[in-house]
Amino acid sequence: MTRVVALSDTHLPVRARRLPESVRRAAGAAELIVHAGDWVEASVLDDLAELAPVVGVWGNNDGDDVRSRLPEVARFEEGGLRFAVVHETGAAQGREARMDATYPGTDVLLFGHSHIPWDSTTPAGLRLLNPGSPTDRRRQPTGTYLTFDARDGGLHDVTLVPVLDR
Repeated sequence: MTRVVALSDTHLPVRARRLPESVRRAAGAAELIVHAGDWVEASVLDDLAELAPVVGVWGNNDGDDVRSRLPEVARFEEGGLRFAVVHETGAAQGREARMDATYPGTDVLLFGHSHIPWDSTTPAGLRLLNPGSPTDRRRQPTGTYLTFDARDGGLHDVTLVPVLDR
């Protein structure tokens, strides 16, 4: 079993000076951190990597310091599942069909960009997850991130966690 913390759109230090302490605690207790882009500064990647292994991608607000270290799309296997991570997936309308076509052979796609949490399953069975943003809630009541366990070929205990400390 692998305990995962999924983040996106941290926008540090633009939207917040640092990652909220509750997010740091969760990340430190995880076995893997997945970040779907818009770090803004590469130092955030370094800080998270001190807490647990990190899989990440760059987003549209990331500069050369982040882009030189991370891919646009990351793929990995964990807990018997095939994961892909990307920052942008386009408009919500038609997302399931587009992602089925774009990511065949993938079990779980983690994405960001909108700052709006998303959890759906496509007609082909691809699980789409967006953790929202822990630091820039936009139209959401709070900032958010996701936790889940990857084991035995399935996702378990998928939880959207509100961030109450800023």
